[in-house]
Amino acid sequence: MSARAPADNEAAFWGGVAYAGRFFMGDADVQRALVKLTRTLDDANIPYAIVGAMALNEYGYRRVTVDVDVLLTPEGLASLKALVLGRGYVEKFAGSKGLRDTENGVTIDVLLAGDYPGDGKPKSVRFPDPAKVAVRGTHGAFLPLASLVDMKLASGMSAPHRLKDLADVLELVRAARIPRTLEAELDPTVRAKFIELWEAAQAEERE
Repeated sequence: MSARAPADNEAAFWGGVAYAGRFFMGDADVQRALVKLTRTLDDANIPYAIVGAMALNEYGYRRVTVDVDVLLTPEGLASLKALVLGRGYVEKFAGSKGLRDTENGVTIDVLLAGDYPGDGKPKSVRFPDPAKVAVRGTHGAFLPLASLVDMKLASGMSAPHRLKDLADVLELVRAARIPRTLEAELDPTVRAKFIELWEAAQAEERE
């Protein structure tokens, strides 16, 4: 007789399966939170760019996530907080950049223009001003593809706990069939890593 998984683990597994199903049908809490947030920012004319896993989905890599990552300027974050705190949003903790959408139960992680990805230390790749770079997508404004890849590579290369960012680039290249020529649009400090991951993505998986 085979051993059974603990009941809590089994329940968590099936809960995750159900959530993934809702996500890929476009009916998960995180997607409702994205629509709510982008509508709020657009209506208030606050410059922003959606980044992170929701941006990966926009560009063709279908990956489940439970939070929304958004790039703002410090001024944009202050304006957003003044507009929404106590009206369906709260701070993750007192004074934090991040927010929580209380209606949908979703965390909103905020990145600030001018900061450095990954370990936070100075480097040639910085989070850009969304007012200057954001492009319109299906569900709001997003970081352009090359900028998203720049951020992911710089993060994964500088912070050991952010290696998932490198895996995201590899899977994005594979899923969206990103051409090697994207290299020319990237920051020089991340180009070699992009080529390494691009070449890895071309390998055929053996069954």
